[in-house]
Amino acid sequence: MKANPRNMADTLTYKILRRHLIAGELTPGTDITVRPDQILIEDATGTMAAMQFEELGIDTVQVPLAVMYVDHNVLQIDDKNMQDHRYLRTFCDKFGLRYSPAGHGISHYIHLERFTKPGELVLGADSHTSTAGAVGMFATGAGGLEVAVAMGGYGFDFPCPRVIGVELVGRLRNAVEPKDIVLEILRRYGVRGGRGAVFEFYGPALAQLSTSGRATIANMIIETGATTAVFPSDEQTRQWLTQQGREEDFEPLTADDDATYDETIEIDLSELVPLVAVPHSPGNVLPVAELPDTPISQICVGSSVNSSYDDLATVAAALRGHTVHPRVAMTVTPGSRQILRTIVESGVYQDLMQAGARMLEPVCGPCVGIGQAPLQGAASLRTFNRNFPGRSGTAEDQVYLCSPSTAAASALTGRITDPSDRPAIEIRPAQAPDTGMHDLMITDRLPDDVRAGIVVERGPNLVSPPLPEPVSDNLQARVLINVGDDISTGDMAPDGAIAMSVWSNIALCAKFMFTRHDPNFHDRAREWGGGVIVAGDNYGQGSSREHAALIPVYLGVRVIAAKSYARIHRRNLIAAGIAPLVLPTDAPAFDVGQHWSIIGLRQALLDGNETITVEVSDHVEPITLTIDLTAGERTVLAAGGLLAHIREGGRAHLLEPVPA
Repeated sequence: MKANPRNMADTLTYKILRRHLIAGELTPGTDITVRPDQILIEDATGTMAAMQFEELGIDTVQVPLAVMYVDHNVLQIDDKNMQDHRYLRTFCDKFGLRYSPAGHGISHYIHLERFTKPGELVLGADSHTSTAGAVGMFATGAGGLEVAVAMGGYGFDFPCPRVIGVELVGRLRNAVEPKDIVLEILRRYGVRGGRGAVFEFYGPALAQLSTSGRATIANMIIETGATTAVFPSDEQTRQWLTQQGREEDFEPLTADDDATYDETIEIDLSELVPLVAVPHSPGNVLPVAELPDTPISQICVGSSVNSSYDDLATVAAALRGHTVHPRVAMTVTPGSRQILRTIVESGVYQDLMQAGARMLEPVCGPCVGIGQAPLQGAASLRTFNRNFPGRSGTAEDQVYLCSPSTAAASALTGRITDPSDRPAIEIRPAQAPDTGMHDLMITDRLPDDVRAGIVVERGPNLVSPPLPEPVSDNLQARVLINVGDDISTGDMAPDGAIAMSVWSNIALCAKFMFTRHDPNFHDRAREWGGGVIVAGDNYGQGSSREHAALIPVYLGVRVIAAKSYARIHRRNLIAAGIAPLVLPTDAPAFDVGQHWSIIGLRQALLDGNETITVEVSDHVEPITLTIDLTAGERTVLAAGGLLAHIREGGRAHLLEPVPA
């Protein structure tokens, strides 16, 4: 652990990072390397992470805890999902991970229940790994290769974030919930304003926010573009860990009293009202009361956010004695098998069922477009975290995001309804959760002598990802596509049962890239042997899925030119050997087929140049692009990506082997 220079007051974020700091200084924007305590992987991103871990040639994971959760690809419309699960199970057995099977629950809720520990650092191959920040952890998502490298003992390298202090004061009014707090932050910051930042929470109102409520905020804070959210470890944390049978894991943690933040905001909870994010962005936030009259055809409660006991019990209490509006199809998803059992024993399950809700198994499901795709053009109200176009599985969807209370009130009226005028409700008290269920369902790390004899089963659906070539000094390419602002990784590697079933095979997955924007993109890229992708602001927002970077590698793309990038996708491009160059804000329009000539890019990376000139056909003047990269990122790109960089000895093996 690096000492705090000059004994300066620390934010809680920097206290935790300092505990894990291996290299670099805690100065925003500079390269740091940290030592993770925990790794979280889920099946949709897990197959690529696992296959890339195998490329490292390491015989066991090099972190104290690594857990693989099967929660995304569970529909099993053919045998592809089962091939993935068999591979992941045998991979875990072979290399020392723990494994949570399909149907046991959503990764973020199970991890919160079973493995979170204040003061530790968890790195996950899923953007919503941030959920664990609810209990005083530094929890952040990354692409599968960066997670594989960290799991192999090389640490996690990323630009040090700035810290935004969020002071919570006042008290939530009737039917206003933690979901409304994070929607208020999204109303202020949009989907770009949190880039490069951690939101750290403090203030007198924290005591009223349960751990599951904090988890809602920590989960969805990622939609601002942030690195993560961090809450203190306090009495609420102690109560949560005690309830989960893990009181010994409690450690009180707060920022120093005189800690200073890079930016501070105040949210008076007593002034908040129920909010809703309207299509097609989590940042398009309005008060529910100001929304035009909006009939709904579907309501979905629960996902990786808002599927806790408190969330489901809140909905059940509002529906008790009533039935869902006949025009509305309603589904409810518990976050874990533990939550499922608790709602059954408390009577919440019966309340929901008798009200007419369809009860789904504890998996991601409709949150990632696997089942419950809504009607085209009809409003679907969901307590989820994202409403990007097409994410629901329907191309012309109209998805709104809200709190459980708003969802329940709307289920009764058949239109999006402000719940704050309804009488206060009383939720059913929960029985003590069955904390032993996870031990029964989640495998243990096997002894070394047993692991040595295990053969990893890799079916034909599992194909190792392509390896990039080093960045060329002479790039001649044509513009393949020109897309706008806030393009999500779901536009590149789409959600839904069909597309996600081939995420373990980049060549097949590539056929779906940009189909919403240009169905001819894949064939054109193959015919031209690659090219340049041009984009607007916040390119690659949303999921950590590195498929959105590996597909361009397969298609021959070596350069992206965008006005700005989302955090995780930008890092995924670099790890995959693709240069994320920055367009000027006043860049001219570029047409598909225009020829670009970029001379000296590799040398510019090595020399630390901040710009590169591009000759564009039909343009009289060259275009100047910015090379906005840290020193470490330049080295990785010049080597041909992170895997090549590791193989060249570019990063020291930091961690001692983990004992069996």
